[in-house]
Amino acid sequence: MNILILNGSPAGENSITLQTMLYMEKLFPGHDYRQLNVASRIRSIEKYFDPSREALEKADLVVFCYPVYTFLAPAQLHRFIELVKADGTDLSGKYATQITTSKHFYDVTAHEFIRENCLDLGLRYIPGLSADMEDLLHEKGQREAEGFFRHVLWSAENGLYEKPLPPAPRNASVPAASRAAAERTSHRHVVIVADLETPESPLGSMIERFRAAASFETTLVNLREFPFAGGCLGCFHCAADGTCVYKDHFDRFLRENIQTADATVYAFTIRDHSMGCRFKLYDDRQFCNGHRTVTMGKPVGYLVDGALSAEPNLRTLIHARAQVGGNYLAGIAGNEADTDGSIDALALNLNYALENGYVQPADFYGVGGMKIFRDLIFQMQGLMREDHRFYREHGFYDFPQKRLGTIAGMYLVGGLMNNKKLSKKLGGNMTKGMLMPYKAVLDKAKALPDEEK
Repeated sequence: MNILILNGSPAGENSITLQTMLYMEKLFPGHDYRQLNVASRIRSIEKYFDPSREALEKADLVVFCYPVYTFLAPAQLHRFIELVKADGTDLSGKYATQITTSKHFYDVTAHEFIRENCLDLGLRYIPGLSADMEDLLHEKGQREAEGFFRHVLWSAENGLYEKPLPPAPRNASVPAASRAAAERTSHRHVVIVADLETPESPLGSMIERFRAAASFETTLVNLREFPFAGGCLGCFHCAADGTCVYKDHFDRFLRENIQTADATVYAFTIRDHSMGCRFKLYDDRQFCNGHRTVTMGKPVGYLVDGALSAEPNLRTLIHARAQVGGNYLAGIAGNEADTDGSIDALALNLNYALENGYVQPADFYGVGGMKIFRDLIFQMQGLMREDHRFYREHGFYDFPQKRLGTIAGMYLVGGLMNNKKLSKKLGGNMTKGMLMPYKAVLDKAKALPDEEK
């Protein structure tokens, strides 16, 4: 079998993720393995795509091999997928899978992104392997990697793969209507970060409508106008002091022109089941902030051009971005239907959040994501010094083993419940006892003054 490894790591040959695939080559000889470093060589591939096309056409199995960067694959791999689609390379009937390494921070959205694009390209997709960065160093991780690739080869030999679902119907796009600008009654400032091709585009009309409906000042930052020197290299140069190795000064631009705003609205056209390559480049380069949620407490909103109802993974990603960042998601305005109403509602809700300091409590996406970061930064505090300082100052190190009183109390309750006589005697009083602290809160509660309601 001709197996093509698409190395999506900006580190190229020095990729940790790639080592798992090199290990598979050792365990499963007899196949023709070929490797394309699509991330580290993306500039040359943009100029001359022929070798990539030839490699793809010869492959029987394509393996996307990459580290997870901010919920998805690195921007350079996004760009390669764009180039494959633009080239029209026929990949129908070929098999595909993926291998990632990460700390399992939203590896699910990254895998779904690649899966969706594999199906777009007509590839026969076989579910991939999500490994911890250090799994290959341990016997358990080696066994899991071997079992995964054995299953991939067996699936391809037996014609087993995921069948794509029929496409969801798309509602008609409704252009944003013009309207008189709302009165500026708020002193708040909102930045609109957009991947805007032309002001006359549907997205441009949505942005114009939002700015007209807003009762606060807005500034538009078009990512197409910023001279990015390249995508994140994963070099950790910024780990100590937050300074990026690139000299395009994006880190300073981010901190002075975007993060100083009271809220952020992201505006994009759906491309390849994501916010597009340019937005992914922007997201990856924000690693100059490390894992620090520097805009927590500030609300966010989205203006989305495209069939968002047909993109469940993208909707999950939008929700998760807000939750992990500690940002209230004030709304997602799309142009599938009722464009005017959704944009006006976003502007109205965003203003309420700004004026009232509203922050939504975290759900599973936020709590689970931050616990992964908490444990990661605590282990890597010697390298991630700025992250460690930030987490310590904001009380993010909320390890359960510190709650000695709760642990001791549970031992006491557990001992009582283990005694059959006591357990029978307590009966339903156990749940009543659990409600006692809540009853005390209710007893103290008083009606809010009219001005606070």
